[in-house]
Amino acid sequence: MKGNKGGGVGRGFIKVDTLKRMSREINKAWEARVRKSSTKKRANSTFTQMSVAHVDDDESALCQVEKILPNGDFYTGQWLDSFPHGQGKYLWTDGCMYVGEWITGSTMGKGRFSWPSGATYEGEFKSGYMNGKGTYIGSSGDTYKGSWVMNLKHGQGTESYPNGDFYDGEWKKGLQNGQGRYQWNNGNQYIGQWKKGVLCGNGTMMWDNGNRYDGSWEEGLPKGNGTFRWSDGSFYVGDWSQDPEEQNGTYYPSSSSDSPMDWDPQNLYTVELNDCQIFPCENVAIYPSQKTLSGCGGEEDNRPLLKKRTDGSGRPRWTSEDGRMSSYSCNDGNDGFDLGRKSGFSAMDIHCLSSRSSLPRLRVKNPKRQGVTISKGHKNYELMLNLQLGIRHSVGRPAPTPSLDLKSSAFDPKEKVWTRFPPEGSKHTPPHPTCEFRWKDYCPVVFRALRKLFKVDPADYMISICGDDALRELSSPGKSGSFFYLTNDDRYMIKTMKKAEVKVFLRMLPAYYKHVRAFENTLVTKFFGLHCVKLTGTAQKKVRFVIMGNLFCSQYAIHRCFDLKGSTFGRTTDKPESEIEPTTTLKDLDLNFIFRLQKSWFQEFCRQVDRDCDFLEHERIMDYSMLVGVHFKETTAAGAVTPSCISSAGCYTPTGLEDGMPRLSGVDVDNLFVDPSRWIQLGVNMPARAEMTVRKSSSETPQLVGEATGEFYDIIIFFGIIDILQDYDISKKLEHAYKSFQYDPTSISAVDPRQYSKRFRDFIFRVFVDDT
Repeated sequence: MKGNKGGGVGRGFIKVDTLKRMSREINKAWEARVRKSSTKKRANSTFTQMSVAHVDDDESALCQVEKILPNGDFYTGQWLDSFPHGQGKYLWTDGCMYVGEWITGSTMGKGRFSWPSGATYEGEFKSGYMNGKGTYIGSSGDTYKGSWVMNLKHGQGTESYPNGDFYDGEWKKGLQNGQGRYQWNNGNQYIGQWKKGVLCGNGTMMWDNGNRYDGSWEEGLPKGNGTFRWSDGSFYVGDWSQDPEEQNGTYYPSSSSDSPMDWDPQNLYTVELNDCQIFPCENVAIYPSQKTLSGCGGEEDNRPLLKKRTDGSGRPRWTSEDGRMSSYSCNDGNDGFDLGRKSGFSAMDIHCLSSRSSLPRLRVKNPKRQGVTISKGHKNYELMLNLQLGIRHSVGRPAPTPSLDLKSSAFDPKEKVWTRFPPEGSKHTPPHPTCEFRWKDYCPVVFRALRKLFKVDPADYMISICGDDALRELSSPGKSGSFFYLTNDDRYMIKTMKKAEVKVFLRMLPAYYKHVRAFENTLVTKFFGLHCVKLTGTAQKKVRFVIMGNLFCSQYAIHRCFDLKGSTFGRTTDKPESEIEPTTTLKDLDLNFIFRLQKSWFQEFCRQVDRDCDFLEHERIMDYSMLVGVHFKETTAAGAVTPSCISSAGCYTPTGLEDGMPRLSGVDVDNLFVDPSRWIQLGVNMPARAEMTVRKSSSETPQLVGEATGEFYDIIIFFGIIDILQDYDISKKLEHAYKSFQYDPTSISAVDPRQYSKRFRDFIFRVFVDDT
């Protein structure tokens, strides 16, 4: 196409007169296809007319009819071109009946289908299939209300069973799959993950007597790390297996004398779960799409009007007989789909599709698991064991239920607890294979309250950090010299700290606690514990560390990671695109995107950034940054990322958006909650769009935010404010004075907290914008 030879932002755009000509040609082709299809259908129709009201000789006019068909089927309703069209009722000889909307002989829109058994479906239809929102009431009384795709329960829905059980959650291809809650008629309930109709993944089983199990499940049974708790407060933590030889764990009694000291963990399988069987769903005898219209011209015409074709990317897509794109896509040969995709092509759609193939694609690499496992022989192996022993002791020891209303004495820097861990063990500590060490807990009451505030379960916390799986050490320490460790499940990050950082943290801890309690959506780092390990003997080494949440703990792969401050000096990695790994932390001058958030989220984002920056400025904190992780949704196996749309104005909403909301692909539906309010929170799992930017190279001063190109990518984005423990001390003041002589004072990171806060906000509000 001639218009595609130019470079730059406008590359590949079609002129207005060309678009008009293409639109006229498409309309002509469409009209010809409809005439041809109508002629064929009229020729093949063998309906016999019983009586017709207001019928002219011209069958192409919409009319009201009653017809008895050759095989005995009966239809009454609106009629067009020898087919049911509009509102109508069709009764089959086997007793099945459909009442509702039709389009050229296919059930389409809202309707009600009933079976001879007494079962009914009332809801939305598409091309003959139960598709959309609908309610199925079975002959035995079970009721499903929710989403359907091509006759199968798929998406969010509830099922009421004949025996009184109830399920509310996600479905996939007719089975419970994803996150869901199952309530038994005896009061027991399970909340957690499902796979193919059975309990699988992380979940919680709660019995009506107050007992509960939290942990991993596999094939409907506890398997792996988990905790069983009794109503009296005692609990058992360990690795669960139906094989007694694989079962191991530790029992923690409560202060109650009724604690079951002789309880066998295998009772969970043989006794506790006996009354927790999943009630089977009723099978549908015959689907509405399998019902044919008598005399509609043979077997081919009796099928739903959908055909499988291949789009420009080689991916199978479903199209209607008229050639228009339908709502269905197929990524792997099964019936996957795209939610929210519009039917048909507008002129802009035609341009977007024709332009994609001519543009060089963004490429990403497959993420690799971060860090090196700390196994026996690693230089920090004993330190890891000491850390795990200390955490288990701190979290597992009996303590009163923490109140969120803390006394000022709880924040006293002198409020700390030392515990000695001899190798042979003591009254309060277990024996261990390492040398003797001392363990310090800073402000234990405060951090216990923080864990409660952040909804961290104590047993899950211990399993993540102190389970059988080792920690992983990141390959290189941070710029500050601190080392970072990740738990095996990626939920928590452990960072070593300098004494000065600990002092800053303890000083600001009361204000931090007040801030995170007041603002649930705060973007600042979540801290769960502050500790110190002191080795005895000749070494006398002290290692201080803080435990915090890992921002990128998600089932989504992070393809790009950015650390953004709003300064330019030294803020680039100087790596070519081919050397950028998913684990590479890119900086301000490496950023080549603008992130567009849906309006309501953008407004909350702006409010929360202002609140967090005000808090940090008040505490005289600077040098913090916005850590951003990006997952590109449309990637191929080779790592190519496909744009969702290309526009010259940057204000065009592509077909992937409906009512301003981001499009969810079939992958999202398979892996995440369909109801966004249940899984999206500010900075976590947020659907958004990234618009590619290009910097002008002619300017002597580096351009912090590039020019928008109109090339959009559908993404899932994660972000949060990190490194919040650096105050503007004498070393930072000296750094500012020294670098100001050599470079532009506004370009360096070390500036006064007030100036830092303003510059940070100005920059972030240019990178994150409203997706209007």
